[in-house]
Amino acid sequence: MSTTLITNLSEAFTADAAHTVVEHAAILIEGENIAWIGDAGQAPQADAVIDAAGRAALPGWVDSHSHLVFAGDRSREFVARMAGQDYAAGGIAVTTQATRAASDEQLAKLVQARAAEALAGGTTYLETKTGYGLTVQEEARHARIAATVVDQVTFLGAHLVPAGMDPQEYTDLVCGDMLERVRPYVQSADVFCERGAFNESQSRQVLAAAQAAGLGLRVHGNQLGPGPGTQLAVEFGAASVDHVNFLDASDVAALAESWAGWDPQGRTGLAGTVATCLPACDLSTRMPFAPARELIDAGVQVALASNCNPGTSYTSSMAFCVSTAVLQMHLSIEEAIVAATYGGALALGVQERVGSLEVGKRADIQLLNAPSVAHLAYRPGMNLSGPVFRAGRLAAGQFERAK
Repeated sequence: MSTTLITNLSEAFTADAAHTVVEHAAILIEGENIAWIGDAGQAPQADAVIDAAGRAALPGWVDSHSHLVFAGDRSREFVARMAGQDYAAGGIAVTTQATRAASDEQLAKLVQARAAEALAGGTTYLETKTGYGLTVQEEARHARIAATVVDQVTFLGAHLVPAGMDPQEYTDLVCGDMLERVRPYVQSADVFCERGAFNESQSRQVLAAAQAAGLGLRVHGNQLGPGPGTQLAVEFGAASVDHVNFLDASDVAALAESWAGWDPQGRTGLAGTVATCLPACDLSTRMPFAPARELIDAGVQVALASNCNPGTSYTSSMAFCVSTAVLQMHLSIEEAIVAATYGGALALGVQERVGSLEVGKRADIQLLNAPSVAHLAYRPGMNLSGPVFRAGRLAAGQFERAK
């Protein structure tokens, strides 16, 4: 099996449990995996050597929350919101209409282009959701298309009740024929438990049906105001609850209790419900930022994700989310990077494979055009993305080979 050595790294931020930073580093790739990390002066021989030219290295981003299967444009809605119009869930219907009108080929090209943008920005593991179809045929079509592009697909038929449909009849459809049709293409199911979307009873029904079908569970919760989403997520043992802008003390306590069986130092034990924060969405909707600092201090495992979607967060830039988390949400740069890498992997249940630079894990590595990961927040808004490796292969960007 061929080996490649990436050397002359100014530093390698591993995102391991200790937030280890290896200075003057090198990383040995064997096949798809990381075989060695350490001081460049002690690096083993390799079949090929890459000179990183003093760049910093860190794991590829793991984006655990996105909505990439869509067509159409909602920029006018964004302009109206910036002028003071409140955000409500109903804007989803605009995208649903445009997405239903797009052909398979058109949708596939759109998803592929968005995934390529994310990869160029350092995202090496990507989840996306359905949710802009809202009929049995369309949700199945979107799930099938997404499954050919991204790493994990989440079923979000419970995104919005279509106009003219009875909410309970639609919930029954989501839990019945729709769930059955999408099941071959998806790993998890989600529900938008929020005013204007699905109430507690309907959300409970969706989660129970998905659980019975053997799917992982996620919840859009507590985005637009206080509500039952977070408590439901913990009750059902959901892998994540996402948005979490409006939490009270009991919500934070419930999330913290879900991690009682987890050892953060050894990263072993029973994982709880990850609190996924979506800062780009919070900016776009002018909502209060999710209380990531409070959650981390309480012992909750936190993830950062892009929430890339046409209505409230049309960006796949995880670097932007990291810099915002540092500058506005009071996370350290180390905490923000871990949340955007290992935290996302934990939310998707793939932390044993991706999310940190450790021997035996998949070689998902991004190099920054900067000497330190601190530059992600130190130089906000700058494109610092350099070469990106996914599963040991150069997937985006260019570099000079030393030999």
